[in-house]
Amino acid sequence: MSVAANAVVALIALLHVYILVLEMFLWDKPAGRRAFGLSPEMAAATKTLAANQGLYNGFLAAGLLWGLWLGQEGVPVQVFFLLCVLVAGLYGAATASRKILFIQAVPAAIGLALRALA
Repeated sequence: MSVAANAVVALIALLHVYILVLEMFLWDKPAGRRAFGLSPEMAAATKTLAANQGLYNGFLAAGLLWGLWLGQEGVPVQVFFLLCVLVAGLYGAATASRKILFIQAVPAAIGLALRALA
């Protein structure tokens, strides 16, 4: 089960790197606007805020990758950052878009369950 847990943690980290790229570099580009359903005007007006959000997603990815890099000793680090992703996903689903529940919170919950079983 450890291999499955590590794979899910790695996928969640990669997802957050992807979100970082969308929010920091592509927010006002067609790919970013399409991903978040933004008009060109709204994307331009919120570009700085999105870059800040992207940076936080990068920190989540870095923490998860750090936990993987540490091996077995990094499991508590992985759990901490998975919990951060879960809370962020629940908050985002409650305040911004329900799809965040399935993009962030559910994968984090699966990762936590797999970590618990490993």
